[in-house]
Amino acid sequence: MCPPLAFAQDAPVAPAVEGARTYAPADFSRYAPRSALDMLEQVPGFVIREPVQERGLGQATGNVLLNGQRLSGKSNDVVGQLSRIPAGNVVRIEIRDGATLDIPGLSGEVANVVTKAEGVRGSWAWRPDFRKYYTNPQYTRGEIALSGARGGLDWTLGLTNQANHSGAGGGTDIFNADGSFREFRDDEWTGEIDRPRVSLELGYQNADGDIGNLDLSWQRIFYDYVEDGTRTGPGLPQRERSVRSEEGGHNYELGGDYEWAFGPGRLKFIGLNRFTHSPIMDQVETRFDDGTPTQGQRFTRDGEETERIARSEYRWKAAGDWQVSGEYAFNRLVSAAALFTLDESGVYNEVVLPGGTATVQEDRYEVMGSYGRALTPTVTLQTSLGAEYSRIEQTGAGGLARSFRRPKGSVSLVWKAAPKLDLNFKLQRRVGQLDFYDFLASVDLNDDQTNAGNPDLVPPQSWELEAEAVRDLGAWGNTSLRLYAHRIDDIVDTIPIGEDGESPGNLDSATRHGFEWKGTFQLEPLGWHGAKVNARWQWEESEVRDPLTGEDRPISNNLKDLAELGLRHDIPGTNWAWGGNLDYSFYSRDYRLSEVGRVWEGPIWGSLFIERKNFHGMTLRFNAGNLTDARSMWDRVVYVDRRTGPIDFIEKRDRRIGPIFSFAVSGTF
Repeated sequence: MCPPLAFAQDAPVAPAVEGARTYAPADFSRYAPRSALDMLEQVPGFVIREPVQERGLGQATGNVLLNGQRLSGKSNDVVGQLSRIPAGNVVRIEIRDGATLDIPGLSGEVANVVTKAEGVRGSWAWRPDFRKYYTNPQYTRGEIALSGARGGLDWTLGLTNQANHSGAGGGTDIFNADGSFREFRDDEWTGEIDRPRVSLELGYQNADGDIGNLDLSWQRIFYDYVEDGTRTGPGLPQRERSVRSEEGGHNYELGGDYEWAFGPGRLKFIGLNRFTHSPIMDQVETRFDDGTPTQGQRFTRDGEETERIARSEYRWKAAGDWQVSGEYAFNRLVSAAALFTLDESGVYNEVVLPGGTATVQEDRYEVMGSYGRALTPTVTLQTSLGAEYSRIEQTGAGGLARSFRRPKGSVSLVWKAAPKLDLNFKLQRRVGQLDFYDFLASVDLNDDQTNAGNPDLVPPQSWELEAEAVRDLGAWGNTSLRLYAHRIDDIVDTIPIGEDGESPGNLDSATRHGFEWKGTFQLEPLGWHGAKVNARWQWEESEVRDPLTGEDRPISNNLKDLAELGLRHDIPGTNWAWGGNLDYSFYSRDYRLSEVGRVWEGPIWGSLFIERKNFHGMTLRFNAGNLTDARSMWDRVVYVDRRTGPIDFIEKRDRRIGPIFSFAVSGTF
């Protein structure tokens, strides 16, 4: 993937781009940032968007670049990678329109974080939290990173743990179809996850302009879920129910790229190898006070996922920016699942689980070409066109092999309508990604749901039309509005399988449309120095034909409403800051063969924070979360047969989460 790394002369930092909205380190001084992430999160009106997990690598997605390049790898999330870059290494942050860049696939506002490492620097953070109810204190979340440079080689070594403890408890009421009371359930659960990850990132640039990157990472997963509860109801025996779930395993990724001048342009090779091993075990037991034998079930699954990608890109300039690319991607899932039932002697015996064990793999080839140029001093065009060929093969349960040919591409147009107003339009034909686990049978014992598995799944395709307006409000801040409409063919939703089974599968078509508005408003012009408000509002409607009833309904679990409001006040002349946030989100129901329901938390999450900057060289932050008493809820209607309408029971869950107190301390060295 990369030639042997060598030391070279210091590579120059690219000059600032004319027309870009540029922020220097001094613009963030009042926030005392510790990392590039701390700085980017304070850019007015900008919201970090993680890259879409495309098939293979594909063209660029997301909205963050590092030194004009896509963030490398697939396991490296944007937030994690930026958090490992010390703020002292950031030269500037440029906000540009994606269609004006020579990186196909980008659109809308894109942040280019320009960095230059000098010497050896480190950063660290520790973020414990404590909950009042149902949850053990969480002490192990944090990160530490060390970065440096010598000659043309930059390196970053990081250790992170995205740990989280959560829990909730409370009652669930079960009603008969006529509204009469059937059963009361009282449950408490807690989940604890640790994901320690070690990573090494190497970047190389020599005096001739050759650029290379090498990324290595390895991660362990530790997850435990415990739920205990009681069941009571008229004419029913008293019961105690316990749920135990475990997940372990590990994953690693090795990826790299190398780019150099070749002929009239530049040639780039990219390679990546990923592997994930994820064994899980779920067990549910119900014990009866009247002496009835204990009932129990256990579900196990051992899955191994492999992904290998080889990609090449060649770009050159000739009356515009040209690029051609070719990519090969191989994906494979090897999974073995088993279901067990507890007998009266206390022994778990395996029962038949059709479709639970198989191997699913895909070979995919993609060729794309793109062209971009400025049509006028204020209008820029970017286009791409190509196609992919893929072969999906399943061996074992439901063995099947199929091949597909899919066109794909996009057209983007950027118009600088006024000195402080940018308009962006994009039409894209995209091929979606599949979850190979959806091909296989699985059982959710806790929620009493079974997926039969579906070897006939095909990748969804979509036409996506988007328009965005970005307005610079000067001293008042920045705001933007994005309108979008998508038509999705072969959308993946829950469909009937056989006589009485169900599983993720393809429906003919669906539509989705909505808007997203966001903005940052500085309160300096109103006389409130050091204060700003961040706001975001997204609304979405979707429609798909229900495969059981033939009626139009929303896409299962699709976003409907999202709203965020945040206030931050950095008190002038001090090292103190304070503020708060309100968050609301609401999703459509999940539509299954025998039930319709919505699992959600809220309706509103509210928090307050206080921050001390530069306390003996550290930043201290205390946050009190869920001050609005957001709840964990599940409302569902379970049918005897949803096609004909008779209801079996109605379930209404309302569990308390409680306040969440977190503390963060971070620093550099």
